[in-house]
Amino acid sequence: MKVLLPILIILFLSLSHTIQGQQKYTLSGTISEVSSNETLIGVTVAIPELKTGVTTNEYGFYSITLPQGTYTVLISYLGFEDITQQITLTENRRKDFLLSEEAEQLEEVVVTENVEKMDIRKPQMSVNTLSVGTIKKIPVILGEADVIKSILLLPGVTNAGEGASGFNVRGGAADQNLILLDEAIIFNSSHLFGFFSVFNPDAIKDVKLYKGGIPARYGGRVSSVLDIFQKEGNSKEFKMNGGIGAVASRLLLEGPIKKDKAAFLIGGRASYAHLFLPLFDVDNTAYFYDLNTKFNYRLNEKNNIFLSGYFGRDVFGINDSFVNTYGNAVGNFRWNHLFSDKLFSNLSLIYSDYYYGLKLDFVGFNWNSGIRNFNLKYDLKHYATDKLQINYGINNVYYQFNPGKIEPSNSESGIIEEQLIEKYANEFAAYVDFEHRLSENLSVGYGLRFSHFMRLGQDELNVYANNNPVTYDPFLLIYQEADPIDVINPGRGTTLSHFSNFEPRVSLSYTLNQSSSIKASYTRLAQYLHLLSNTSSPTPLDVWTPSGPFTKPQLLDQYAFGYFKNINDGDFSLETEVFYKNVQNRIDYIDGANLIANNAIEQVILNGEARAYGLEFLLRKNEGKLQGWLAYTLSKSEQRTPGRAPVIDNGRSNVETGINFGNWYNTPYDKTHDISLFLSYDLTDKWSFSGNFTYQTGQPTNYPVGQFEFQDLTVPYYGLRNSQRLPAYNRLDLSATLKPKKNKNRKLKGEWVFSLYNVYNRRNAASINFRQNDDTGVNEAVRTSIFGIVPAVTYNFNL
Repeated sequence: MKVLLPILIILFLSLSHTIQGQQKYTLSGTISEVSSNETLIGVTVAIPELKTGVTTNEYGFYSITLPQGTYTVLISYLGFEDITQQITLTENRRKDFLLSEEAEQLEEVVVTENVEKMDIRKPQMSVNTLSVGTIKKIPVILGEADVIKSILLLPGVTNAGEGASGFNVRGGAADQNLILLDEAIIFNSSHLFGFFSVFNPDAIKDVKLYKGGIPARYGGRVSSVLDIFQKEGNSKEFKMNGGIGAVASRLLLEGPIKKDKAAFLIGGRASYAHLFLPLFDVDNTAYFYDLNTKFNYRLNEKNNIFLSGYFGRDVFGINDSFVNTYGNAVGNFRWNHLFSDKLFSNLSLIYSDYYYGLKLDFVGFNWNSGIRNFNLKYDLKHYATDKLQINYGINNVYYQFNPGKIEPSNSESGIIEEQLIEKYANEFAAYVDFEHRLSENLSVGYGLRFSHFMRLGQDELNVYANNNPVTYDPFLLIYQEADPIDVINPGRGTTLSHFSNFEPRVSLSYTLNQSSSIKASYTRLAQYLHLLSNTSSPTPLDVWTPSGPFTKPQLLDQYAFGYFKNINDGDFSLETEVFYKNVQNRIDYIDGANLIANNAIEQVILNGEARAYGLEFLLRKNEGKLQGWLAYTLSKSEQRTPGRAPVIDNGRSNVETGINFGNWYNTPYDKTHDISLFLSYDLTDKWSFSGNFTYQTGQPTNYPVGQFEFQDLTVPYYGLRNSQRLPAYNRLDLSATLKPKKNKNRKLKGEWVFSLYNVYNRRNAASINFRQNDDTGVNEAVRTSIFGIVPAVTYNFNL
């Protein structure tokens, strides 16, 4: 960092001198939607004469520096009418633009400079963006539009099957994804154990998934970043929209607090299928509810403040004797400040809380656990020239982990109150990121992130012989929990361990011609938090733990190379990428590990490594009545935990076998082939149709490879980990949307969405269990499936 700072100062001074010498001026402003004043992310501001341009940031701001003169400014954004305007620059100018949605398909307009090619030129790769309109077209279970289910149709993204929570990116685990909602960390993205996501599509403005080439402003996870921004609220007029579905309904309200200056947004969802269970003599409950809020106030042209929040809860109960409650709560205060027409800043104060609670009346106790964090972020974006943009900032997160607290639920309970040892940590990061257009054909993005993680003191800490919490028995060939030789009380004011990492990022794009380019990237990331789970899909009971004296941070190195092409003037686009990623210090578990309510989790954890590599293919149709994409991924995801270095104990050599004898084995989320096809067709103004088809190689699992008799009991035994697979998964979904013509003459507009999930009623295997038939005594395999064909009807409305 001592070397980097002088370089940045020299670069800034030289750029400033160059700007003054060439008589350049800056055009800057904000681009918003005309009917609501909602700022728009990723709008292209193009200058065809100079073959240059920029895009708006997360708050709709743009800035471009040009030589003195008169230029054509072309504003382009998918789904909105283009704006073309002549602007003369003889001084720095602020110019805001308002875009209108395209009401209908107009006659073809030929533009000599296709602004889409600038996406080809950008060094950013391995990024997928989905509009809310596209997400709402994709058929999903029970007819509820869903962000997470939608990204599963993209190349390189899978999950553990129907009803599974989380998602996997390029062979990574679900806990390796950084999920952000208005910059706040979301630790569990699922409602009802994976049937729905926590993101209300009506409240969402922008969805971006970074699979590689991740900018330096992001860190803390080693697989991907899912960055979601909520709408800001309509500051022009009051609006209302929502939907009534088979199992859940939603309502969103937005409007001005002070016209053109301040606005609010409040949205809520709730499920109610459990209300019908008593009709079938079922005394169980399973429901969720959530609330999205946002307030914004434009103080002046240079200052804006935002206050946003999310609160969600899931409740699952059986006869009131077992009640499981879990959910997220986040809040974020943000201040946008414009130092100059070239320097934009954003200060964020963020609180995030993930809670998990369990009530077991039949044994008389309550269980509470969770993770909280307090996050301070300060980000700056400097539009140095039309060819160079610089992002830099700092980020500090303080964590408080509650592994679990058990309390008696009534006076007759025999349970003794106990608090598992709480853990504390602090993660600091500073970054600088450049996007540099070196020539007309070559653009480079490069940056550096420095992260420093401190595991803070706690009330109790076990001490082990040779600092080794896991021992190995060479006679039984098994790993065992070591007994502590002492327990110390380091206290909250101490530091148990600390880690520092430099995380360089670089990506480049070389334009082959007007419509195609090749791109390459290298990314290093560090992850200091670990999700303790030995299931293929995360559950609410899974507990997060920080790196510390016995658990090292995960370190990723990812390489990617791709070819990108716009076809037929952007009507079609082709993206192909190959990638290789290696993760150090990926945690693994000894056989028979107990992860629930374990106060010494280090006794069942081993450090290993993971790797994944593959090919991704994405063909999109972007224009016309028929739109959609075909995605294919060929990949491999593996991990291994070799035996640790031999130690000598009483003259005996303890040569460890590791897990699976130290060999590579399939991760639970390894999918060799993954094919997704999504199509939507606008037949008329009244009717539109969409459908998607999915095929995946079956996920790895374990089947018994034999059995033995012990005291008249038949006991199965298993071979190497994840050496078998479930049957291949495939499914077809269809939907039709009806927009009645009478909507045109009404202020209240509505639409009906009819959907069929799993059209041909395939019983995909969620699991296969083996048992002995009670009648015949013969061993048999039993397939468990979650869904067959599921029809649904949803009514959406807006006012």
